[in-house]
Amino acid sequence: MELVLSEYHQKRWEEFKLFADSELDRGGQFPHENLKKAGERGYMGLPIPQAWGGKGEDFLTYILMLEEVSRVCASTGVILSVHTSVATFPLLYFGSDEQKNRFLPDLASGKLLGAFALTEAGAGSDAAALAATATIVAGGYLLNGSKMFITGGGEADLFTVFATLDRSLGSKGITAFLVEKGCPGLVAGPPERKMGLNRSHTAEIRMEDLFIPASNRLGDEKAGFNIAMALLDGGRIGIAAQGLGLARAALEFTIKHLKKQERAGIKTGQWSAFVVADLAAKAEAARLLIYKAAKAKDSRSSCTREASMAKVFATDLAMDAATKCLDLCHSAGCGENNPLNRYFCDAKAPQIYEGSNQIQRIVVARELLRQFNLS
Repeated sequence: MELVLSEYHQKRWEEFKLFADSELDRGGQFPHENLKKAGERGYMGLPIPQAWGGKGEDFLTYILMLEEVSRVCASTGVILSVHTSVATFPLLYFGSDEQKNRFLPDLASGKLLGAFALTEAGAGSDAAALAATATIVAGGYLLNGSKMFITGGGEADLFTVFATLDRSLGSKGITAFLVEKGCPGLVAGPPERKMGLNRSHTAEIRMEDLFIPASNRLGDEKAGFNIAMALLDGGRIGIAAQGLGLARAALEFTIKHLKKQERAGIKTGQWSAFVVADLAAKAEAARLLIYKAAKAKDSRSSCTREASMAKVFATDLAMDAATKCLDLCHSAGCGENNPLNRYFCDAKAPQIYEGSNQIQRIVVARELLRQFNLS
């Protein structure tokens, strides 16, 4: 497969890089202004068909945007990734025409912000173990339970929520629902105090006899688990792009720091050169894995192995790069206002969400065993 960017993709990548460097702010609270600017440029609906208000771009173009945004502000990057990959795509793939007409244009333009509510306190890697319930009532359903670690939880306008109609059925009892902000019975908790990605406002949401009309059920009853699993490949490629953006940010900052030291007459030594060279090579490897996965996503319905490989490699690299770059910059890198401090703190969560990297290794091994008919 050709992995070098086409002239078109190269031009778009340069556009996204300029946007990230010149338009995005890096500090403060929830990045409303960053999202507004992204929405005005159509970046919140890049891979959504034009018929539904999006730009109709391919998945690779969307990934290039996430990489550059995450290089400058990883919190904005994860919000955009969740908004598109696992909050807007459910509607695109599984929504009725009425649901698409009602929500997709505003999601694609950024007028609405989407969120994905699957994880619970007792259902993380084992999504089938979720405890939130849906009870059939006249005209719809009553939802009860809570969801944890929801990106944009207190800010999102539309949630894709998963609840079970029958816990005894495990994954086969789960149903997906579209839940709008402001519905009686929907309560968002305060933002979690996290070590990094603090601008993304991760929060708990609680549902207390939350009535959802039947028209807001997404897909068929008890098809929710399959819907959730179908979204994860795209979500994982997006988080891989976030990891690559973070790794590049740490590496670029450190190279500039080392050059300043050399100009000041401070020898950096061969060890620094070896570390920088190894990280640069791994960043290129991550880029090829991510772009290959994105092209696979564009060309076929399943790209599970490619997505998991890209996610585990790129997000592990982000943590490795942030750690080694801190070592190279010594105590200067640990200062509160030093960007490396932020990169280090931001890099941990991508190894965990959208399926932990331990789970990704299981997924890759399973796919390899299946490929060679060993399972």
